[in-house]
Amino acid sequence: METTLEAQPETLKMTGNWSAMARLLKYKFDQLTDADLRFEYGKEEELVLRLVSRLKKKREEVIKIIKKGQV
Repeated sequence: METTLEAQPETLKMTGNWSAMARLLKYKFDQLTDADLRFEYGKEEELVLRLVSRLKKKREEVIKIIKKGQV
């Protein structure tokens, strides 16, 4: 019997100061709006999907961008 390992999608767990991170992202990506960067705990995936759409980047890239800026 063959066992296949499926890659689990990377998840995002917020740490640090989101307000500061949002300002940094808005500075770096001027197409982002306050609405794009709105964050509610437990709804990380909604934030990621908004950023994927606005930045036209893959989900994994967006998560790496956010994680890179977290302290």
